[in-house]
Order: sequence, then structure tokens, then C-alpha cells
Amino acid sequence: MKYAGRLAAITLVGALSLAACGTDDNTTGTDSATSPAGPDSGLSGTINAAGSSAQANAIDEWKKNFQRANSGVSLNYQPSGSGAGVQAFIQGTIAFAGSDSALKADKGEPAQADARCKTGKAINLPMVTGPVAVVYNLPGVDGLQLSPKTIGGIFNNKITKWDDAAIKADNPEATLPSSVIQAFHRSDESGTSDNFTKFLAKTAGWPYEAAKAWPAEAKGQGAKGSDGVAQAVKTTAGAIGYVELSYAENSGLAKAKVANGSGEFVELTPESAAKTVEAAEVVGQGNDLKLDIDYATKAAGAYPIVLVTYEITCEKGLPAEEAKLVKAFLSYTSGDEGQRELTGLGYAPLPATLLGKVRTAVEAIS
Repeated sequence: MKYAGRLAAITLVGALSLAACGTDDNTTGTDSATSPAGPDSGLSGTINAAGSSAQANAIDEWKKNFQRANSGVSLNYQPSGSGAGVQAFIQGTIAFAGSDSALKADKGEPAQADARCKTGKAINLPMVTGPVAVVYNLPGVDGLQLSPKTIGGIFNNKITKWDDAAIKADNPEATLPSSVIQAFHRSDESGTSDNFTKFLAKTAGWPYEAAKAWPAEAKGQGAKGSDGVAQAVKTTAGAIGYVELSYAENSGLAKAKVANGSGEFVELTPESAAKTVEAAEVVGQGNDLKLDIDYATKAAGAYPIVLVTYEITCEKGLPAEEAKLVKAFLSYTSGDEGQRELTGLGYAPLPATLLGKVRTAVEAIS
């Protein structure tokens, strides 16, 4: 049965308070632990995983802390992109995939993933809120504001100069150069592209299918991975691109304010992104926690371009030792300490009600 209703509102401060208290009624003693299992836990072995580069910085931090507390465990995560990660999981070469979008029914991915799990079903577990920044390199221009329609025109190669009338309308006080816009997108299949084009489709009349693969008709310049896009924008005057907040901050890139459904131009922060995730609806069944995000939200102060990174794994069907390791790692990442670590990395913790559901789903892995 589908979960109904909207996720309860929560601010970033509230999420951190919850993490400090560990009092969520939906958790068990294991789920709400404040640290990974200790060296005497008996855990040993290797976890192979791959996928989303959007969550790579979070995984790196989690891996470091989890392996420090569990010296017998090794986690290998390849940030190969969401599409590659999902395919590797379906093929059975990894224990879980990181993806910036849930398994896609129109691509047959849920059925293929279920077949890989054999005795159980594959589940989408939201784990990281990763706001998507529209980053730019425009010397002399600070505080750039862009409406969804303008962003769509830029990335569809319809707006090609920085002093275009549409950009001027969004920035009436700015002095804009007449230079050519250099628009960069992901060249690899990416959940970041999927979420970015979903945002454009919902808000800007994007004429192409929202997908992990960038539409060839939209043109532009491709770069591999979020790190590749960030580097391309940083080294190219007049450039614009889209990357997760963590990559924007690590690269020192300027971030545009983006108008939400009410026309309010909103600066990207973990708090403003959390306001959009708060309104997301859980549409998966059982422990499958697929979300429906409202990219046209009119909530005051809500930054509209967000993605939630999922960990995709088998609820049941992994080899016993592998299931034990995956369950332990995901219990840690969805636990108090794991979620608290996200705020220092350019991410935001999951809202409390959703986090309780994630912990329940992780507990069911066997």
C-alpha cells in the first residue's frame, strides 16, 4: 500500500536536535546508535558498491568512520554515476547502488533489480539530501538570480549571451557582459541530470524527456561526473553548470539564486533545500521509499532544485554475510552520527519522519 500524505515539516535545526537526542519513536536501539558498530562486533569482509557521484563526499566520510570502528570491514565505492551504479547492481556485481533517482519503472529497472535479488525485492532507501546548485563563472557579477524559465532557455541553447533580455529581467540591477554563455552538463548518465531535467520539465517547459542521459538536442558541453562539471565551470569564464552543493562549495563556485514556484529568488543553503524535501511524498510500497518531489513548491524560503540520493539494495536476497555488512553500514549512515556528519559536507540530513521510515526499512534487510 502506498504511503499517503506529506512528510512532516522540519527545519535543519530540528533535524540536528533529533540527531542529538536520538528519540525518534520509529527507531530501535540499533537504528538510533550514535556510532558505528565497534571493533568487537565481529564484522569482517568487503562491501562493493558504486553509483552516484553526488553522494561521493558523504560516502567517503562514512567509509572512513565506519572502517575505523570496524577494522575488519572494507568498503569499496566507485562514484561511476547513478546509471552505471544501477546497472552494476542489476548485474549482481555490487551489494548496493547509489542513485540520485529511484529505480525507473518505464525502464524496467524495478523488475530487473527484483530478479537480481531472487528471493526478495529491491528497495530504494533515501539517504542523502543533496541540493543541486546552478553554478557560474562570471567575473564581476555577484548574486546572480535565475528563474526556471531562464535556466531552461540557457541549457536548451536558446539563451546564448549573458546580457540576454531574460537574464536582465531576472537581474535588473546587475551589469551583465555581452559574452557567450558556456553551458556545461553531465556527459555520463546521472541522477543529477535526471533531477535537474525533472525540475526544468515541471517548471520551465523543458521540451525533452527528463532522464539520466543529457538530451543531445539541447547541445551544450559535456563533462564527466560532478567533479568534472565543477572543474569545467571553474576554469571557463562565462560558464554555467549544475552540481550538488558539496561540489560547488568544495570548488569555491558562485551559486545562483533560483526562483521557486511563488517567484521568490532563494539562496541555496541546506535549510532552504530541506524545505522542499519536507513536502516530498513517499510513493513506494512497503519498505520501498521512493519519493515524489514537488519541484514547483511555493513554500516560503524553499530552494526548488534538490535531489535525494538513494541506496538501492535487496530487502532480502543478498548472501548472508553481505547482507549483514550492508545492513550494518546503512544502519550507521541512517543513524544519528551518520546523518549529523552530512551538514559539514554540503548536504542536509533527512527529515525526521522520512528518516524513521528509512531506519525501519534498513532493519528489515536480511
